[in-house]
Amino acid sequence: MNIIAIETATAACAVGVRTSGGVEVTRVVDEHRRHTESLMPGVAGLLEECGLTARDIERVVVDRGPGLFTGLRVGIATASSLAQALGCGIVGVTSLELLAHGARDAGVRGTLVSAVDGRRGEVFVQTFRLGDSVEPVGPPEVARPRNVVIEWATNGAPVTFSGDGVGRYCSDFDAVPNGTVFAQSVPSVHAALALGGSRGPGDTISPLYLREADAVANFSTRERSP
Repeated sequence: MNIIAIETATAACAVGVRTSGGVEVTRVVDEHRRHTESLMPGVAGLLEECGLTARDIERVVVDRGPGLFTGLRVGIATASSLAQALGCGIVGVTSLELLAHGARDAGVRGTLVSAVDGRRGEVFVQTFRLGDSVEPVGPPEVARPRNVVIEWATNGAPVTFSGDGVGRYCSDFDAVPNGTVFAQSVPSVHAALALGGSRGPGDTISPLYLREADAVANFSTRERSP
């Protein structure tokens, strides 16, 4: 199956292609939140590199969040339009599970906390158990980095932290005596391709925001101001 994966949940924009012949290419095409300008040229370039055209794509995989509001909108809208135009299936994955799978693929085992930078001094986090498979321990949630650090430092159990949210607040996460940091700034596109090939497609993809957009929050704040 020829699969394309789209990753726009963080400041980076990344794409990946896996061909039915087993060839896989992934690439970060931008790291500065220029998702709109970078995504489709990146997709076109990767397809050409793999010797495919858009018509050869049989499945589209997209990160549905949580992550940056604008990036998610761009990625999901592009993926949905491609799937509809090509008449192929679409699969949604989350940024937090991609980080967990990326860490497991690199050999990390045990408890892992995926953390995506949510701006506003917050991170989107979810805890996973990495063993023979990747199992979520709890639901995704919004938290203050310091609160996550205090929870795990107090808990005392061995834990690994990963994601651009960890990189943003590295001094806090590095201070957890029972913690280890596995550097991973972009959710794994390789994992997205693998999950997209093993999961059944859906009709539509809904973004996983976890909180309202910055523009809405800022407007609400102004409305409440005297």
